Amino acid sequence: MSLAFDKLELAAEARSCPDPGYVRAYRQRVAVALALVDECGSPGAEILDVAAAQGNLTIALAMRGYRVTWNDLRAELADYVRLKLGDAQISFCPGNVFEIQAGPFDIVLATEVIEHVAHPDEFLRQLARLVRPGGYLIVTTPNGGYLRNELPRFSDFGDPSVFEASQFKPDADGHIFLLHPDELDSLGRAAGLELVRVVHSTSVISRGWLRTGFLSRRLPEGILNAIDAGITGSPAAVRDRLTTNLAAIYRCAE
Repeated sequence: MSLAFDKLELAAEARSCPDPGYVRAYRQRVAVALALVDECGSPGAEILDVAAAQGNLTIALAMRGYRVTWNDLRAELADYVRLKLGDAQISFCPGNVFEIQAGPFDIVLATEVIEHVAHPDEFLRQLARLVRPGGYLIVTTPNGGYLRNELPRFSDFGDPSVFEASQFKPDADGHIFLLHPDELDSLGRAAGLELVRVVHSTSVISRGWLRTGFLSRRLPEGILNAIDAGITGSPAAVRDRLTTNLAAIYRCAE
């Protein structure tokens, strides 16, 4: 399964793959995550990459000079990641992030993870414990504000414990809550974190949703980029409904 996702996510020519919108969204998520790490730190900073799976982002950060620790619940993936390291040097800390003994880190990174846990509030509190005072937590996640999102809103849900038996499942089938943009601040404050800013990425058009898949195959990259820029830069009422991904930077108190 990891190899299959690598082949899709790292496809050299997105237009020839079965889901070019997915590849485009993946690349944009990675680009946003790398940019936010560079905004919050500099080479030599210690980073924990939580639930890092195939390790593509872990390795990319290590190649930029960061001191990166890979983590995933599936310890067996560590050997797969080692096969791809090349000249990169990373540390490994497999296990449940609620149980690992590690850190503190300058930056903790959790990309496309929080939507797979039954208690995103507790998840943020645990990640905050792994961040050095004055350090940063960076979270990326699908946008719950997307107009056709049918999953429950965490802030309005009475008893999230009903999802505990099904949490931590990979892939989109394992999504439990998709956080809405206005939830990011309140959840962060409850975890003792200051929300620095939120970044939206990937429009539903370039992602190929709302029956726009043909556009991601036919339109030039520059036009797709312009569409994304126009939608992500639009007023919140439009942006929150027509973008597919969110990234949040949190700062841990000194």
